[in-house]
Parts: sequence; structure tokens; C-alpha cells
Amino acid sequence: MPIFVNMFKVSEIITTPPEEFSSELQRKVYESFEALGIPFERVDTDPGITMEDCQHIDEKIGVRIVKTVFLCNRQQTEFYLYVTSDDKPFVTRDFCGALGIPRVSFAPADKLLELTGVLVGATTILSAILPQCANVHLIMDKDIAESEMFACTDGTATCFVKIKTEDLLGKYIPASRQIITFI
Repeated sequence: MPIFVNMFKVSEIITTPPEEFSSELQRKVYESFEALGIPFERVDTDPGITMEDCQHIDEKIGVRIVKTVFLCNRQQTEFYLYVTSDDKPFVTRDFCGALGIPRVSFAPADKLLELTGVLVGATTILSAILPQCANVHLIMDKDIAESEMFACTDGTATCFVKIKTEDLLGKYIPASRQIITFI
């Protein structure tokens, strides 16, 4: 039975995949978890679009949901999935300076869907398993990379998963992919 927190629906903790998948990415996420032996917990929710929505989810799942933004250069030839915490503001100058890259901005929604298989509000590093995401740079805040647990969308804005960060970085992200971490 769902629990409503300030009228925001958050289910009880679930340890099985959804009965029906909303997207190809969502299906691949849970197939990968099973194939790789990655245990997970998830909650079904109302659309979790804002960081305020995610705070309700945090309470139930027991860990803070990460903030993931999809960025690109001016020419839209280089793309970045940046994973950070909700309490850290995104400062373009700092991000670009740390990576030694030209200025970036938020990528358009059509590129988000094309390259990561998700709609706005469901951006997730779990997209890294998709072939079309192979050239997207994966960037992670150092504090997130060093945390014990990791929680994000499963590729939808209505389901959030929690796994061990070591499983994400050591098993789930393809070995051929490099994740850049910085403070």
C-alpha cells in the first residue's frame, strides 16, 4: 500500500523489477541488475521531477537521490552526464574548469532522449549501458562516488532505485567506460 508524504505517493520498498516496463532502458536496467547479481531496492512514486519531490523519496528509500544533469558543448558534439547531490549548485565555470573543457549548457530534450533513452525528469547514469550513450562522458561528484549507497531514477520519473555505489561503479557501468570524479 502506498504511503503519501505531503500528498506525494511513495510505495513501500520493493525488491523485484516492475511487472511492466515503461521503456527499453528500464527493462535493460533490471535485466542488468539480475545478470550482474546486483541487489536493489526501489520505490514507485508520483512523478519525481523536482528536488523537493526527491526529498519525499529520500525519506522512504533511506538515502538521498542524486541529481543528474545532461550537458553539452555549444556545437552539441560533446555530451556529459553529471551526477551530483541536490545541495550542490551547478556552476558552469567550476565544472568546465575542473574538466578543462569549453563552456557547457543544458542539452536539449531531444538529445537527452536520443542519447540516454530518457525524458526530462528521468535523467540517470544508468543510461550508460545503452549503445547510443557510449560517447557520452560520465562525470560524478567525488562525494557521490565515495558514498556507500547510490539512489537514482531507473530511467523513469516514477521509479527510483537504490544500489551499492561499488556495484554501480564496479559491476554496472561497462568496464570500457571511464567515470571522471572531482570535488
